[in-house]
Amino acid sequence: MAGRKRKLQTAAPAGTCKAKVAPTGQTEPPAGGAAPPGEGWGDTHLRLGQDFFNQPCITLAKAFLGKVLARRCADGTELRGRIVETEAYLGGEDNASHSAGGKRTERNTAMFMKPGTIYVYSIYGIYLCMNVSSEGEGAAVLLRSLEPLQGQPVMRQLRAARRKEGAPPLKDKQLCNGPSKLCQALDIPRCFDRRDLASDPEVWLEADSGPTKDQDVVSAPRVGIESHGEWAKKPWRFYLRGHPCVSVVNKEAEK
Repeated sequence: MAGRKRKLQTAAPAGTCKAKVAPTGQTEPPAGGAAPPGEGWGDTHLRLGQDFFNQPCITLAKAFLGKVLARRCADGTELRGRIVETEAYLGGEDNASHSAGGKRTERNTAMFMKPGTIYVYSIYGIYLCMNVSSEGEGAAVLLRSLEPLQGQPVMRQLRAARRKEGAPPLKDKQLCNGPSKLCQALDIPRCFDRRDLASDPEVWLEADSGPTKDQDVVSAPRVGIESHGEWAKKPWRFYLRGHPCVSVVNKEAEK
C-alpha cells in the first residue's frame, strides 16, 4: 500500500463532480463498446452485496477484476469504471500491509472492519488510495486501475484540476490508470473511509457481463513497496493481461 511521489497541484474540491454528462438514469454505454447485453447503466440489480466481499484477500483481489466501480455524485451524475488491476494486502502476516503485525491505528481501522468496508488513506499528504476490506484480520484489497466506462468528461475535469495548466488532454486510458488517479477521476474523498461498499448510496460495486477467465489474469509483484524486502516479491498484484489501462506492465510475470 504505497504510492509514488508527485508534484503537488491544486486539488479539486471533493464531492463535486460538476461537469455535465448524460442525465441520471439515461444509458451511456462504455467507450468503445455497448453496455452488458440486456443491461443498462443504473440497473440496481447489478449491485454486488455483502456475500461478494466475504472472500479471502487474494481471492477477492482476483474477483474484483472485471467488476465495475460506480460513483454517484451530489448532482446525480454517475461515473463508472471497470476494475483492471488490484493488489492484495494480507493483514498481520504481511509486512507490507498497513496492518502488519496486527497493529491497529486510527488510520487503518477500516481494514479490521467487516468485508466490503472502504479504506481510504492518503500518501504524502496529497493523494488518496481506495482499498476494500476482505476476510482475514486486517486484510484489504487496493484498487489500482480502472477502465473508464461512463462519465469520462467529468473524470477528465476532475483529473485536470490536479495537473499543470496547459498540460495536454488526457486520453481515456490515462484517466484512472493508477490508485490515486482513479480516486481523483471518480471523486473518492477521504470521508469515504469506513463506509460500506455493499450498501453505500454514493459508491458501490456492480457485476459485469461475465466472469474473468483465470488465463487472462497476470500475477506480479506489488508496486512501490521495494523497501519491504521479500514481501515486495510476493506475486499479489493482479491485472488483466494486455489491458491498456493497467498502470504497470510486468513482462517477466507475463512470460
